[in-house]
Amino acid sequence: MEFHKDVLNIDAEKVCDTICTQIRSQLKNDMHKTGAVVGISGGIDSSVVAALCVKALGPKRVFGVMMPEKDSADESKSLAEVLAEHFGFDTTLESIYDGCEGLGVYNKRDEAIKQVFPDYQPTWKSKIITPTNLLEKETFNFFTVVVETDTGEIREERLPLKPYLQIVAATNYKQRLRMTTLYYHAEKRNWAVMGTGNKDEHMQGFFVKYGDGGTDLKPIAHLYKIQVFQLARYLGVPKEIVDRIPTTDTYSSEVTQEEFFYGLDFYRMDMLWHAMENNVPKEKAAEVLDLTVEQVERAFYNIQRKITATEYLRMEPLEIKG
Repeated sequence: MEFHKDVLNIDAEKVCDTICTQIRSQLKNDMHKTGAVVGISGGIDSSVVAALCVKALGPKRVFGVMMPEKDSADESKSLAEVLAEHFGFDTTLESIYDGCEGLGVYNKRDEAIKQVFPDYQPTWKSKIITPTNLLEKETFNFFTVVVETDTGEIREERLPLKPYLQIVAATNYKQRLRMTTLYYHAEKRNWAVMGTGNKDEHMQGFFVKYGDGGTDLKPIAHLYKIQVFQLARYLGVPKEIVDRIPTTDTYSSEVTQEEFFYGLDFYRMDMLWHAMENNVPKEKAAEVLDLTVEQVERAFYNIQRKITATEYLRMEPLEIKG
């Protein structure tokens, strides 16, 4: 196949029309629903999904839910409000802070961090990061916990498996609380919950099973992240949202999606993934992206490893065959 720097450019108008047609059809014919509920966070993906739903159904059939908690960035709420005002749909604010406190989310997370930093205090900020130099050398799949003390001192240590799993398990509560909140608002209206995950998140496993992965319809799960940005510009998503660097908005210390999970910028990752899926010769991919063949091989390996390792997240519940 032809492979060039703009191979992932889309006809945004055509893609938008196709998605909107299917949103209307699937809601009416498959789910017998008349509207859409979207969790909005001021991020590019949820903003595009909300905009698509407005275009497909009209603003009166779209409802946005803001669900902040203690670690949420202030701009998440303010940008979500900008989005709703721009596209004219109603919203509500549902803080999940009390739910997180009641389930011990923050205590469980802090308990795990103290296994690495015994003097860790609840007032400190923290985040988890992964190596972002996967093209430059062979990297192992390890995570680092970074803390910021009350005096601003930054400390980091490699995160052993046990505390890592506990931190992730604790923070995943947040997405599952958000899912239950969205379904409350959807069920009281007999509407559908719209998923906001893109192809990068869906196929590489950057979502929480029965959390943000638990939805009725996933309008952009077939689109690469850089294509979501293209749709955002076509749909007129406010510039401050389009220009915002994608973050997890999960940890008290801000961490980008590249730092936390992908280990590579979106353009090169999406282009390399497209090349891998379409059997583009590694030499050609390297030439177009100004990389070495070895770097392309590392990227292919990293992407495929994530897809394979997270296959269970995309599986339907298994049944015993008697």
